[in-house]
Amino acid sequence: MRKAFACAGIGAAGLLALALLAATPAAAQDPILTPVIAGTAAPIVVKAVTPKPKPGVQKFKGYFLNASNAEVTLKSRANDMIIETFPLGDTASTKMQKVIDKGGYQHGDKVTVYFDAQTHRALNFKGRPSRPL
Repeated sequence: MRKAFACAGIGAAGLLALALLAATPAAAQDPILTPVIAGTAAPIVVKAVTPKPKPGVQKFKGYFLNASNAEVTLKSRANDMIIETFPLGDTASTKMQKVIDKGGYQHGDKVTVYFDAQTHRALNFKGRPSRPL
């Protein structure tokens, strides 16, 4: 009996050694012999462009909403959601007082305000006032 177990043990070990030596590894485990080389291009630089306010006089076109000799309020012609209020400079203030004395602007009149980009103060304005109601 001992001889049978010994022969069986030696035979099993031999079969195991033969299986290990003769077995080939799976294809997915083979190392890639030819590496894939991808060409590298120059990186694409993406930078958000932020408009800087121009250091001078800008203009705002809008419809008249309200005014006094100290400030004017307009609604943008391009976007109805934008409403701007500009404090008037000295020359614009005297000009607005003259317009108010003659009857003033009415709601919806087209007015263009020229303002300083840094201080947001109206330097001049243009527009034809309609007849008062």
